[in-house]
Amino acid sequence: MKVMGQILALVVVAGLSSAALAAKPNENAPQGGVFNLNLQGEPPTLHPIASTDTYAQGVQNYVLDTLLTRDLETYAWKPRVAEKWEISKDNKVFTFHLRKNAVFHDGKPVTAEDVKFSFDAIFEPAYQAAHLRPYYEGIAKVEVVDPLTVKVTAKDTYFKNFDVIAGGMAVIPKHIYGDVEKSKKMVRTLIGCGPYALDKFERGQIITLKRFDKWYGNEDKEWKGMYNFATINMRFYKEETVYLERAKKGDLDYIDLRPEAYVKKTEGAPWGKTIIKHKVENSAPKSYGFVGWNLRRDLFQDKNVRVALAHLMNREEMNKKFRFGMADLATGPTYVKSDYAPKTVKPFLFDPKAATELLAKAGWTDTDKDGTLDKVVNGKKVSFKFTLIHPNKDNEKYWTMYKEDLKKAGIDMEIKYLEWNSFLKLMDEGNFDAVALGWGGGDITWDPKQIWHSSSAVPGGSNFIGYKNPEVDKLIDEARQSLDEKKRVKLLQQVYEKIAADAPYVFMFNDKYDLYATASRIQMPAETFKYGVGVDFWWMGK
Repeated sequence: MKVMGQILALVVVAGLSSAALAAKPNENAPQGGVFNLNLQGEPPTLHPIASTDTYAQGVQNYVLDTLLTRDLETYAWKPRVAEKWEISKDNKVFTFHLRKNAVFHDGKPVTAEDVKFSFDAIFEPAYQAAHLRPYYEGIAKVEVVDPLTVKVTAKDTYFKNFDVIAGGMAVIPKHIYGDVEKSKKMVRTLIGCGPYALDKFERGQIITLKRFDKWYGNEDKEWKGMYNFATINMRFYKEETVYLERAKKGDLDYIDLRPEAYVKKTEGAPWGKTIIKHKVENSAPKSYGFVGWNLRRDLFQDKNVRVALAHLMNREEMNKKFRFGMADLATGPTYVKSDYAPKTVKPFLFDPKAATELLAKAGWTDTDKDGTLDKVVNGKKVSFKFTLIHPNKDNEKYWTMYKEDLKKAGIDMEIKYLEWNSFLKLMDEGNFDAVALGWGGGDITWDPKQIWHSSSAVPGGSNFIGYKNPEVDKLIDEARQSLDEKKRVKLLQQVYEKIAADAPYVFMFNDKYDLYATASRIQMPAETFKYGVGVDFWWMGK
């Protein structure tokens, strides 16, 4: 989960940017230098199909490439591996024309066969890519027209059919990943056709990328001012104290900041001299953290229990104490400022009295006066106890506060920290009571199927808590097939309301700002673009 901080105490070194003024790349930005950033975690695998975590995605964003991409300022489509494209009048056939000079990092040319393979691989059973398939199931086929032309035919009117093929699907080499069994073992290699090539991946140490001198964009004026660093080093420092010290020593050129660090841990030299803080506001979709309940377990199947658990998390105090008021209380399954989040849906506020009443309604009372709620299930008295697993020690203060408030209500929660790989394993196996995690902001146009549709509650799927609501499924299915944006938004607002009311997660916070720090030698055209910070536009100063 990503957390936020406050600006007032450190205004000397922090700027507040907004997206009011359009940012533009610096076409004359010098190239070269070594850019050191922190991934905050080591990816278990870099495989372009099988990987599921944000750490792998952080690497793939530089190494892999897509047919098209979004402009970070206008959100319009721009050519990438495809130099031009056509869409049929019925919106069901998309034709992409590939660049002649696009090559993979091993020197082999990018062809229409590779694009077809990239789609087919998503449905290869051996990859278990259940997290990707909901977005591509509306595509009937991808056909090779000629070596540089590919035709995509949709079988339905899913509103994101074009988007997922154009900007969501990485183009990967068939000659490298075509052998599935061999490919599945390639967890520390990654070959694509993006602006950077993977140079090395040393477990527990570093991932190094080198600027790809044969990338097509090097000769295209469209990409002037982007991907300026010659080398990118990625570190895996997870503990905040560690990466703050590394940044102060000049070992890291870019780090994300948590609110507490922004306010309390970044005062005095070298802050403001050799390392600069930034607080920016943009229109990018916002992430949210959550505590998710394993709905396959009896303990969490009663909605009254889940709503009670939401009322027992004192997010108002957490926001004040740990986030300095710079977060919105989340109300549901996407960020509160989204068009899909009805303003009529209010957050569950801290209310122990209401929680106690709901728990009693669900049959949970302290019959033996030992301080823990109990209930007779199948003729046997059981106590209200569960374990919360989490992968980030910096967030333990949240869970400690929650544990204390749960205890006062008669609920015993054990907090258990796990390393990332162990955490993912338990989650994939469904072997947990409750998990603390976060979802990224995703796309501006929201499709909740990946996380909330019952068909995604399968091994490898993102609905790992097992949430199933037939009404939600029906609304999602209807919304996905609607090309009428107004109608779709209304349908998805109903989805939002129903999921929020079901309380399958305790939805925690939506960030108001992006907080980060850069070495003073890092130069940038603006502190943020409209739809993202814009790290790809930075360069090394003198």
